[in-house]
Amino acid sequence: MVELLGPHNKTSKEGAPAPAPPQHEDLYAKRRQIYPKLAHGKFRTIKWIVMALTLGAYYIVPWIRWDRGEGIPNQAVLADFAGEKFYFFWIQIWPQEAYYIAGLLILAALFLFLVTSLFGRVWCGYTCPQTVWTDLYIWVERAFEGDRAARMRLDKAPWSFNKVWRKLGKHIVWLIIAFWTGGAFILYWHDAPTVAKGWFTGEAPLSAYWFAGILTMTTYFLAGMMREQVCTYMCPWPRIQGALTDEDALNVTYRYDRGEPRGPKRKDQDWEGRGDCIDCNQCVQVCPMGIDIRDGSQLECIHCALCIDACDEMMVRIGRPKGLIAYDTDTAVTARVEGRKPPRWHPFRVRTILYAALMAVIGGIMVFGLMTKSTFEVNVLKDRSPPFVRLSSGDYRNGYALKVVNKDTDARTLILKVSGIEGATVSVIGMEDDLDGEFELPVDAYGVDRYRLLVTAPAGEPRRTLIFETTDPETGETTRNSVPFQGAK
Repeated sequence: MVELLGPHNKTSKEGAPAPAPPQHEDLYAKRRQIYPKLAHGKFRTIKWIVMALTLGAYYIVPWIRWDRGEGIPNQAVLADFAGEKFYFFWIQIWPQEAYYIAGLLILAALFLFLVTSLFGRVWCGYTCPQTVWTDLYIWVERAFEGDRAARMRLDKAPWSFNKVWRKLGKHIVWLIIAFWTGGAFILYWHDAPTVAKGWFTGEAPLSAYWFAGILTMTTYFLAGMMREQVCTYMCPWPRIQGALTDEDALNVTYRYDRGEPRGPKRKDQDWEGRGDCIDCNQCVQVCPMGIDIRDGSQLECIHCALCIDACDEMMVRIGRPKGLIAYDTDTAVTARVEGRKPPRWHPFRVRTILYAALMAVIGGIMVFGLMTKSTFEVNVLKDRSPPFVRLSSGDYRNGYALKVVNKDTDARTLILKVSGIEGATVSVIGMEDDLDGEFELPVDAYGVDRYRLLVTAPAGEPRRTLIFETTDPETGETTRNSVPFQGAK
């Protein structure tokens, strides 16, 4: 008789253990809580300085005033969408000059490529907003809960008044910082004193409340809760930087040629036949990403160099030279492993020269454009419907819309002259007839003025060209616009 095997049978008919039910692998790795220990050393000091400078600039810059004249925003840095202009100290960018914004973005990308090719991911380790605000949040966390060991004990401890007030106080300060961050962001899009004054009275724009709320919550969750997950899973830069570095780029490197074989060391044991790494794990404990730099180059590493500080401190304690973990190149490490003298670091390589050259060319073009750009622009648009009107005299009339953009902070009067068709007459609606073929066009300071023109010409070729020449008599600056004049086909 054959025994039927069900899902709970322990043995088969031969008496052998039944196969275990299939196990389904969990494809999602649960987050492992990281408790970075406070490091001490030159790189930690540099990070404190960079954090203070970048946060100070972010919060203070919107309050810097810059006098540009009456009726013009006097905020030094302002993206004025309502006025359709961007102000950056003495530079003003109009909508039709958006290519300067594109140029700045290209320059920023090339600069990031260059720095990565030279020094690895120093941007990620020192100046990335995610890193800066996470550093600030960890500093607040230490202030309330203590350093690594104290935080680990507090998390394992049962809930008590001590644990509640420390956790609650930390999150309240985090939310305050997040609110300052979101509030400071909207000051770059509106006049800072006006928005700050109207914020608590309900007079600020609805968009200001909306975007401040979004920035508040994203800062709170990204810097307080997600931290290293943003760098590992959300940011594309770790994947891109692999194409920008090579064996000659300086990276935070564990010099395994000196550290291996690693292991604990007794006091009476000499250093013969072993490496300098005593497997103390201090480099892992200070890492905000929770990785082990001794495992080699890793996607998660942000090159903050805190592991260098921790390792150097330990090397001093045990009487060994500093630099077991240091900024180094793969070429140098490989040479030492093979018993060769490591080559000098070469910052001037094909890719670094290429990035620097592109930056110089694009930067030069932008500077030249800013220095020579016109202080006014004239756009002439021909009427499309109807394209022309035939008068009883047999002449043809075309209508045009003239838009004058005055980029100067003073009002001015421009001279308009229309030519190109013999016998043509020009009239500007709302003005007297032209004097010697010229019109005086008054334009407001730092604004846009529009005029309506009618040009009448005798019958001739079906399609001819008019030249609109606009001149500033004080500076001699001139613009020319060629526009078609249509008649009967």
